[in-house]
Amino acid sequence: MPYKARSADRRWLRERPVRADPPVPRSCRAMEPPGTAGAPGAAGRPWDEAKAFYDNLAPKKKPKSPKPENAITIAVSSRALFRMEEEQKIYNEQGVEAYVKYQLDHENEPFLPGAAFPFVKALEAVNTQLRELYPDSEELFDIVLMTNNHAQVGVRLINSINHYDLFIERFCMTGGNSPICYLKAYHTNLYLSSDAEKVSGAIEEGIAAATIFSPSKDLEVSENQLRVAFDGDAVLFSDESEQIVKAHGLDMFFEHEKAHENKPLAQGPLKGFLEALGKLQKKFYSKGLRMECPIRTYLVTARSAASSGARALKTLRSWGLETDEALFLAGAPKGPLLKKIRPHIFFDDQMFHVEGAKEMGTVAAHVPYGIAQKHKKPAQEKQTPNSK
Repeated sequence: MPYKARSADRRWLRERPVRADPPVPRSCRAMEPPGTAGAPGAAGRPWDEAKAFYDNLAPKKKPKSPKPENAITIAVSSRALFRMEEEQKIYNEQGVEAYVKYQLDHENEPFLPGAAFPFVKALEAVNTQLRELYPDSEELFDIVLMTNNHAQVGVRLINSINHYDLFIERFCMTGGNSPICYLKAYHTNLYLSSDAEKVSGAIEEGIAAATIFSPSKDLEVSENQLRVAFDGDAVLFSDESEQIVKAHGLDMFFEHEKAHENKPLAQGPLKGFLEALGKLQKKFYSKGLRMECPIRTYLVTARSAASSGARALKTLRSWGLETDEALFLAGAPKGPLLKKIRPHIFFDDQMFHVEGAKEMGTVAAHVPYGIAQKHKKPAQEKQTPNSK
């Protein structure tokens, strides 16, 4: 027979005191994320939010290095990445044994950032965004430290890289021999060094390369957008047009460019690097991020727009390439304009423009290619274990 509540039972149910939940033990309260205990709505906080909080406290694993054949490989020398003037002086004055001993004695002291450091940091910032958009893609920048340092010096280089939280996993330390012969084996797309002789050797091997220089003063650059500025002739393009200028003067050059406006120029040493940058840019464009793209490229040329600019732009178009901005200066100095652009690196084949950029605070890199180098020989520096 089903139970039927009596009126006394019902009254007891209505009037009995509601017992409070037992207090949360102190050990359990300690597990609550900081700032959430007692907060409005904290009791209903979903478990996945709490889990995410604690997951963020766990040490982060470094991302996996891409396969060299899939990556855009930037080889950087130790003296381009870090400042090593003091160590260089010891080598020159006291020899290799004193140099190695000094490095070992100071291996827990990180090097100061060098000329290529902001460029490398910008490359890694682009990689971070690419990994977010394309988690499984290996189309990324891969930085290789390319140096003719002795292997024992590698510990200080590794410590410095870890100190600045750089993601550089590939090293090539050749113990006094030139690293140029290894560049192709590392699938190098661009080689940056402070040693002009090694850069010339790389150019002769058909590898995009430039001698990088520290600016005369510091200029703040973007931490979220990689900015790369290129000269045109003898950098992106061949030196065909510069040969005309040298041989016949500007008037003949203007006539030549007008007559050949629809004939693409041959490629220069850094055309492939611009192409690689454009390939990555399109990955952002396909996600609707053209205006927010973390890569921006500039053509900064002494050409005049009206008289010789069309051929330069049509050449890029024929290659299926473009730059975000094209700046025709008609012979005016490039330094003041570069100061406004604030690129992480500017490539030019003429030291006059490199020096002008340096004076205005731009990290500039000299591309030793073309007729402008015909009567110039790179400074013959003493081979050093830290000159990469």
